[in-house]
Amino acid sequence: MDFFPLVRPFVHALDPERAHNLTIRALRMGLSTQIGAPADDPVLATSVFGLSFPNPIGIAAGFDKNAEAITGAHKMGFGFAEAGTVTPKPQAGNDKPRLFRLSEDKAVINRFGFNNKGLEYFASQLNALPKARGVFGANVGANKDSDDRTADYVTGIERLYGLSDYFTVNISSPNTPGLRALQSKDALMELITKVLEARAAKIAEGQAYVPILVKIAPDLQDADVRDISDIALTNQIDGLIVSNTTIARPETLKSKHRGEAGGLSGAPLMGPSTNVLRAIYRATEGRVPLVGVGGVASGADAFTKIKAGASLVQLYSALVYGGPALVTRIKTELASLLKAEDYASVADAVGADHR
Repeated sequence: MDFFPLVRPFVHALDPERAHNLTIRALRMGLSTQIGAPADDPVLATSVFGLSFPNPIGIAAGFDKNAEAITGAHKMGFGFAEAGTVTPKPQAGNDKPRLFRLSEDKAVINRFGFNNKGLEYFASQLNALPKARGVFGANVGANKDSDDRTADYVTGIERLYGLSDYFTVNISSPNTPGLRALQSKDALMELITKVLEARAAKIAEGQAYVPILVKIAPDLQDADVRDISDIALTNQIDGLIVSNTTIARPETLKSKHRGEAGGLSGAPLMGPSTNVLRAIYRATEGRVPLVGVGGVASGADAFTKIKAGASLVQLYSALVYGGPALVTRIKTELASLLKAEDYASVADAVGADHR
């Protein structure tokens, strides 16, 4: 039974950030074991960038900033979990309030600013994980006051190498001044070169190959899409995550907090982020695995992302309104949609809109 509709009024009566922190604490305490998640339909199993996933639905970074709820996320039924963004040094982030529910729009605005406890705490959480766990990714970023942001990303990957199944290089948060400038062609090329050199050094030491993904913004011009796609195709980038939150404010927004500064996520992001996903898939000719993020709140939304070009799908904001049982509902709906269109697997449906 889904109890979330009964408790949602009480949860939403709390300050949004406090409610979020209580959720993380509950997952750390094992509350997710009471949620239960049925076994995944075999049609949902997939393999992407050398990793095997029981289903393609993941929890996006930002939910679990300090890698404290990875086990809980898997028990909720997610096929993979991504934690962070983590920076080398702990940082408090931006002033509060910095998280706002836009309930009428099924959306959220945040301006956290990479608040996290730093690499050492993050690593200690990963070291404490059981060996038998689901797929996990570490989302790494740069400190706000860093003199060398590229070096911060390298530090993150070097410190966490071997503790994470994949890395995400987050260059697209709108809440760290100047960060999105790293998406420009020259800056991105320099960053990717340094990051890939760090991985090569680890492999030379005898460590395993770990996939590296780059997370991009939805607020890209056509030239940005071409540049990012070219860099992904000509370097050993294992995938792109499309997309982060948006700084745009659609005229359709109704909620009183619609004018707050920060990144907008949730239902209004579904269309714009999927459009960028389609553009990236076309520009890369389907040769770079993509993770579709932004506005996913149903199996139909996930299916739309997959047919647009996503091999995997992530969500976060929809949990604010749908609760933990949403994960199972999305997977059940997605499995039914795949079968209804005679797809034998998720992989068979990836990029179907382009064929």
